[in-house]
Amino acid sequence: MEMFCYQCQETAKGTGCTLRGVCGKLPETSARMDLLLYATRGVAILNDLLREKGLAQRDADHQVIDALFTTITNANFDNDSLDGFIRRAFQMKRELKAKCEEAGIEIPNYPEVDLEAEPEDYEKLESVTGVLAETDPDKRGLKQLAIYGAKGAAAYARHAANLKYEDDEVYAVIEKVLKEVSRKDISVDELVKLVLYMGEGGVKAMALLDSANTGTYGNPEITKVDIGVRDNPGILISGHDLRDLEELLEQTAGTGVDVYTHSEMLPGQYYPYFKKYPHFAGNYGNAWWKQVDEFEKFNGCFVFTSNCIVPPRKTTTYTDRVYTLGVVDMPGTHHIEADKEGRHDFSEVIARAKTCPPPTEIEKGEIVGGFAHHQVLELAPKIIELIKSGKIRKFVVMAGCDGRFPSRSYYTEFAEALPKDCVILTAGCAKYRYNKLPLGDIEGVPRVLDAGQCNDSYSLVRIAMALKDAFNLESINALPLVFNIAWYEQKAVIVLLALLYLGVQNIHTGPTLPAFFTPDILKVLQEKFNIGTISTVENDIATLINGK
Repeated sequence: MEMFCYQCQETAKGTGCTLRGVCGKLPETSARMDLLLYATRGVAILNDLLREKGLAQRDADHQVIDALFTTITNANFDNDSLDGFIRRAFQMKRELKAKCEEAGIEIPNYPEVDLEAEPEDYEKLESVTGVLAETDPDKRGLKQLAIYGAKGAAAYARHAANLKYEDDEVYAVIEKVLKEVSRKDISVDELVKLVLYMGEGGVKAMALLDSANTGTYGNPEITKVDIGVRDNPGILISGHDLRDLEELLEQTAGTGVDVYTHSEMLPGQYYPYFKKYPHFAGNYGNAWWKQVDEFEKFNGCFVFTSNCIVPPRKTTTYTDRVYTLGVVDMPGTHHIEADKEGRHDFSEVIARAKTCPPPTEIEKGEIVGGFAHHQVLELAPKIIELIKSGKIRKFVVMAGCDGRFPSRSYYTEFAEALPKDCVILTAGCAKYRYNKLPLGDIEGVPRVLDAGQCNDSYSLVRIAMALKDAFNLESINALPLVFNIAWYEQKAVIVLLALLYLGVQNIHTGPTLPAFFTPDILKVLQEKFNIGTISTVENDIATLINGK
């Protein structure tokens, strides 16, 4: 069996992964995801019809965002788990159909609504449910761009919902997008507008999650994070969900087990709420893709709260110490189901961790972060003074994702080559390419300002808007600010769409453009937004920084 997947940066340009995903995803897993997404589009269509009458179902909203989230790159590799999502999607469709009929709502003729199937039907339905079911390459690329944006926004909406923050407008945008991409008669021009509409939803989703995180745990503050180890057994928590971090810290208090952050959970260290826990140790390791080597040395247990998980090698020894939550699952690991209140019981993880030796140190020192919008705006007077005096010439937004391809070394080399009067604004795991470099500061302002997770790219927009107002400029495009963003998966896609919706021009992205960008799609994006891809470090320094 073959598959077709080109949703992440590592798929081959224009062809995608066909025999096995670079991420480790098998064809039968990919086909299940296609069936799940197809069924979820049916759920979204029906709930969108109900929403027009004020009858949208919140459990359907949750099912849509969870189905999208579980199909994101590096989240779910477990076929049994995906089968459960598929069965629930078809059951939800039946319930929503009944509600539409009760309300006298006419259901348009969408095959996504009418299709009934079982998970084992995935293979015979792939020509209908798969990416290649849309034969027009431009429409296919734009539809996938919208869907991938919806996946990223859905992930942020789920994290916010876990903290009891919800916005019907976010759900409405996601479901409208899934409904519109299901139209057979939709035009390329309509799809371009739909992509920007999804970007608008992305802004709302990131703003919602920002409110949820800061409203619950306080505003991130400048923090020095230890990257060494302690002498106690440890649990390493990865991913993005701060409520899961809170629950783990609560339940490990007084047990003699330390908690370390990993990859995208590093910014959890910046929130004042979590600093009350003395056993909240530092950050262990680097970006997600290095886990297969670094986890062998951690020695303890691992908790995955969202995407970031990587299938282990055959020689891996830690798989049985991995615990997954929510939409994350992988064969050979332990999945902890939430209770009715959405809480997780970590007693099994804690008991197991107590039997483990302490982590093996892989590096020493500190990294500094916590430069989200509230903290940076407190520094605004000093930053404005440094800009006016010419001591800060440019801000370079280097947000986004990291990945394992050698071409990613570009971002380290670019950061090293930046003139010393340039400051990097970052969010997401792309920062691991340069956040440990000795880049220094400009009169006390670090040259790497880490705002946090990928969703905290919203902070960077807030900062840019505040600077625009401070200098009385009409657009953030007039600021001494350039964008050189690394992408890998769907959360970076929604960040990109959000920036485009906000009118940001001249974004460089890389290390390659998405495979679903056909020449015509790229032409439209270049004409409207002057979007481009990275070149060489020397060329990009000349173009982005020196304006040549």
